[in-house]
Amino acid sequence: MADLHPFIAGLPKAELHVHHVGSASPRIVSELAARHPDSAVPQDPEALAEYFTFTDFAHFIEVYLSVVDLVRTPDDVRLLTYEVARDMARQNIRYAELTVTPFSSTRRGIEEKSFMAAIEDARTAAEQELGVVLRWCFDIPGEAGLEAAEETARLAVDLRPEGLVSFGLGGPEIGVPRPQFKPYFDRARAAGLHSVPHAGETTGPETVWDALKELGAERIGHGTSSVRDASLLAHLAEHRIPLEVCPTSNIATRAVDDLERHPIREMVAAGVLVTVNSDDPPMFGTDLNSEYAVAARLLGLDERGVAELAKNAVEASFLDPGGKARIAAEIDAYTTAWLAR
Repeated sequence: MADLHPFIAGLPKAELHVHHVGSASPRIVSELAARHPDSAVPQDPEALAEYFTFTDFAHFIEVYLSVVDLVRTPDDVRLLTYEVARDMARQNIRYAELTVTPFSSTRRGIEEKSFMAAIEDARTAAEQELGVVLRWCFDIPGEAGLEAAEETARLAVDLRPEGLVSFGLGGPEIGVPRPQFKPYFDRARAAGLHSVPHAGETTGPETVWDALKELGAERIGHGTSSVRDASLLAHLAEHRIPLEVCPTSNIATRAVDDLERHPIREMVAAGVLVTVNSDDPPMFGTDLNSEYAVAARLLGLDERGVAELAKNAVEASFLDPGGKARIAAEIDAYTTAWLAR
């Protein structure tokens, strides 16, 4: 198979499952750690590689929250958001729906309106200066319970920033049943926000069914265990409900034991709309370009196949029709020019 890395590097892309704090590169984390030297997070970028080696999903959450604790002021929020967009621009990501957990910041003392102003200022600057269009998914940190759900719904609905398009649910799945969050998703959906909960990452397909039936999910974060239920796969395919697949993340958190047996093949074979994403890229030693290379190898894709995969993300996004058409046309033009060389 041809080396697709150069093609992927220049390919215009969209990303739908990538976390705000989880996208902080070693460069950004080091700067934040230096601002807050009382943290346990190493300030040395090289030491962060060892720090970001996880024993299981619970350990990942523990490390993730220690990085969350570095974001303590509106200036930290603005720095993080803009620099994440800078890293996206280097990968030719044109559009991203960044999962933001405002509860993690407001409960640490960042004034809620200042938080909204910081992410919006960074969003506007990123589009103008870097050519990266950002939109927000406000997600409930499931481990924090219904208090976090209530606060996240209030912030999303009552203080809705201009870039907010969706409402999600992250964190651990084990011991955090999806149905309890139905009232908060109902409120968000009534306000016009899309439903995009995580489900079926570390639990079985019944969690995906709960997300669909109880939370009105329009896309599923991960959905790894969906392949264990043929009727669920058929439902996802028939109703064109996308899965936000993050291969390297699934290995790093031990949600999947072996990359060679990752269920992305079964998802695609069943006709499910699959998108490829990086989740928490620096923490997992990856980026979106690398995830496309992994997916291309697992699926046996050539350049045209990779381009179609990129167009899946555009189709599954909540970008306006004109924006979708623009990025899809750019992908086609890039691919045609590449193959004509």
